[in-house]
This record gives sequence, structure tokens and C-alpha cells, in this order.
Amino acid sequence: MLQFKILFFLFFAWLAHAARVEVDWKISRILISRDGRKPWNAIGVNGAQPVKPIHVTQGDVLALNVHNELDEPTSLHFQGLLQNGTSYMDGSGMVTECGIPPGDSFTYVIDTKDQVGTYSIQGHINFQYADGLRGLFIIHEKHKPAAEYDEELIMTFEDWTADEFMPRMEVFKTIKTYMLPQNYPNGLINGIDGNKTEAIKLTPGKRYRLRLASLSMTFWFTFRIPGHKLHIIEADGVDTEPYEVDSMDIGPTQRYSVLLTALDTDEFNYVYDVSMYANFIIKAPVINPHNYQGLVEYREGAPIKNVPHLSEEEMVWPDDTKLVPVSKQSLLSADMSLKFKEGGHGTGYGITYFGMGNASYEPALVPALFSAFSMGDLALDSRIYGPQVEAHVLPHLKVVELDLHNPSMRDHLFILHGHSFQIVEFGPSGNATAENKPVWPVRRPSKWPMRRDTVVVRTYEYVKIRFRADNPGVWLLSEGVLTHFYKGVGITFIEAPDVLQQRQALPEELKQMCLKQGIKASGNGAGNEGYDLTGLPPAIYLDE
Repeated sequence: MLQFKILFFLFFAWLAHAARVEVDWKISRILISRDGRKPWNAIGVNGAQPVKPIHVTQGDVLALNVHNELDEPTSLHFQGLLQNGTSYMDGSGMVTECGIPPGDSFTYVIDTKDQVGTYSIQGHINFQYADGLRGLFIIHEKHKPAAEYDEELIMTFEDWTADEFMPRMEVFKTIKTYMLPQNYPNGLINGIDGNKTEAIKLTPGKRYRLRLASLSMTFWFTFRIPGHKLHIIEADGVDTEPYEVDSMDIGPTQRYSVLLTALDTDEFNYVYDVSMYANFIIKAPVINPHNYQGLVEYREGAPIKNVPHLSEEEMVWPDDTKLVPVSKQSLLSADMSLKFKEGGHGTGYGITYFGMGNASYEPALVPALFSAFSMGDLALDSRIYGPQVEAHVLPHLKVVELDLHNPSMRDHLFILHGHSFQIVEFGPSGNATAENKPVWPVRRPSKWPMRRDTVVVRTYEYVKIRFRADNPGVWLLSEGVLTHFYKGVGITFIEAPDVLQQRQALPEELKQMCLKQGIKASGNGAGNEGYDLTGLPPAIYLDE
């Protein structure tokens, strides 16, 4: 009892010092052009684009009050936030909630006491992220940061199309190509056309923390400043020991911080280079890759110094096996291993689907989290969630290894909700030689594995990642390239549902949001009892 009283006192002592940060978001369609092309009905927040970053200090409690003025439901996912103990705040549409009905409001309450770093907020229903419902969420250190710097700058990278995502996907859903050159996006840097972004202004001798965040849906971005070195100090919210690179390569939804030390003189200005590319769609002159440049200004009017460019082969790039977290954890020993292979195809309803398990991913009729809460002991049986959610039940506190294979000719980027995983190993997968592709060597971290919530798996490559199942809830492993996720590349992890039922309670407000839309808030994947999945659309099973 004494221990409980002490913990109770400490909790409220902490709460008294934590600030509650209230932010209001009205989400609606707005007619806008951000890249100089024709305006279209994108999604804005408070009537504007781009969405303003949210800044808090570690220990603050964010109350994000969302009012949905769309004609469809909406939800917000906070990428990289672990939501340990609040799995129902993950914001994954038809996974952890049904979404906020049109005309309704909901408050996401986010406790930041356990994390710092650079995160993003994403519209997670009907791929609203692609239509502009995306922004940064930055948790600043309450005390001294791991790396010292004088000032902080932000650079965001976005691919911006000229039309809405879902109608565009309807056009391409019967074919394996997602985009033709006339539909390729333009690149936005800090919210505007990549060639019109304001200069990066530096003072000689100062050290800057440059947050580099991708809010992209499909394309990768490279970033470099010739004549300057960058030192990675954060990846996906995890502080790292400084790692020197010449250029950054940032996949969709990835976030980094780098240290940039300004030169000692303001005699010259410089030019930074950005390239937007995707290696899995048709290359086209000027637009894939699409190159952008901007000014690095030491002094207004100073001449620009022409710095010789290194080739891509000469440059040092980010490498997850070389990054070392500041907070070190020994390599976890796996209790169980699950192998998934991206690249299977299935056909149903005249549509070509992709996936990485037995079936192409599609949400069930009831959010999987609601089934995990309401199905008692049966929640431990993956069959009750429906075959199309590709459910895998993870026992509490077991160390899980995911062996993710990409024996295909397109890069993939995977995102795991609810965890920062250890990156254990990369190696070759599939028959790269037959396709005239490089055979990748096996690569492992030297001692201390890096932890992230995203990982890029290149063509004909595998990656092994590990995490401890210490966060009861329902968590997606999804493709970070939205066009691939739309086609069904996803897996659902049902983590310790027995412990979930003991420790958490599903808020009544979330249940009502389902019922208002005619969606059941309990039962199996079809909203029925037991193993009766009547009413659930048939799954699309994959071939090799």
C-alpha cells in the first residue's frame, strides 16, 4: 500500500509540472495550388495548407481537438509515438478506431513523457494523408539534448499531385503500374515549390540542428549541401551518436535530424541539391528523378561558390547498420520469428492486389482493436479477426523477429506502429542475378543495433528486425509507400490481447463514433460472435 501511495503521489507531482497543450484542428477540403499547377480540393487544417507543425516539450500532454468538416470520416495517426497504455489513440482507421464521423469532433490526448524527437501526424482513413492531411509533431527535450547546437531549422519534403488520391487510384486499380508520367507529383520543400523555397540562412561558425522530415506518400528525397558535411543525430525519434554523411536519402514518412556546422567565413553562399525519385515507376526526363536547388545564404548578395560534386558512389550515405543509438540496448534474442515476403499477387473483383502474407491486406468490418477488447479468450485466436487483416497474435513480452523479404524490382519501406524495433540484419533475397540487379552483401550492426519505426528494404533484399511485445494493443506493419499500402501490403499484429483486456479500457466515445456510422463496436471481424464471419467480404489470397 505504501508503494502504491508513493507512485500515486509521484504521478500527480509529475502531472502538476506537465503543461497541457491545447491545439484545435478543423479539417476540411480547400481549393488550393501549392506548386503552381491547377488548384484542386486538397485537405486543409483550419482552412490552410501546409499544416503548421505542433511543438511541445517532453512531459507535456497534447490535447488535439479535431473537428471533422469533411463529408467522410477522418482519423489521425501519430507516426513514431508508441502509445504504450493508450493503444486506442493510435488513430489507424478501421484498425484502432472507426474515424470521426462528418460533423463530429474528437480529442486525441497524447502524453509525451517517454519520448522526444521528430514525428508526423497523418490522416489515416481513405488515404487522406496523400491529399494533404499531414504535418510534423516535434517533442523537444525538457533538459539538455544529446547533441549540442546553437539553432534549429526544419526542412520538410513532400510529393504533391494535382488531384485527389482515391479517384486516381480507381483509375489504376486494375493494373500494376500506379502512376504515368503525366500524373507524377511535384516536389515541395517547406510547403512550397521546391525551387522557390526560402534560403537556408547560416551564420559563420554556428552549429545547427536541421530536422529533415519526409511527408511524402510515394517518392524518396535526397538532400546534400556541397562543401558541407552532415552528421546524423536522430532517426525516427531515436537520438544517435553523430554519424557523418555527404548526402541524405529519405524515404516516405522517415525523419532525421542532422548537425550542420556553418563554415567560418561569409565570403561565399552555396547551393543545396534535392532530388525526388521513385525507382519502381517509369523514369522520365526532368520529373523522375526531379531535381531541385536552393540557396544556402551566409551573406545577402555574396557570390555562389561552385563546389565540385562527388559521384553517388563516392558519397557516404545513411546506413542503418552504422547508426548507433545514444541509449544503447543489447541485441535482443528472438523467442519467435515470422517471415513475410512482399510481392505476392492476387486478383478479385477485377482488381490486382499485392500483399506480404497469405492474403492482401484489407480492414475488417470491425476495428481489430475493438475485437481484441471484446472477444474474451477468443481474442487470442487470429482467426476471429478475419483472413484479410492478416492477423498474427504476439504473446506478451516475447521477443519477435520479423524476417521481411523483398524479392522484387521495387524498393519498399515498412512502418511498424507501436514499436521502435532493432534493425538486426540486411541481406540478399530472391534471384537478383536473373534480373540483372546487384546481389546485396549481408550487413549487421557492429554491436549496438539501431532502433527505428521505419526501414527501407531495397530490391532483392531482406531485413530482419526485432522488438519485445511489451505494448499490448493492435499494431499495423504497413507499407510506407501509400500506393503499395492501397494495393494491400500490410500485416496486423494483435499484441497480448489478454493483457490488453486487463490493463486498458476502450473509451466509450470511440465506440459511439462507430455506432453513429452504422459500424459495430464489438464482436469478431464481421461483428458477430465466435467464429461466425458471415457478412465479411471474401479475402483475396495471394499467389507467388
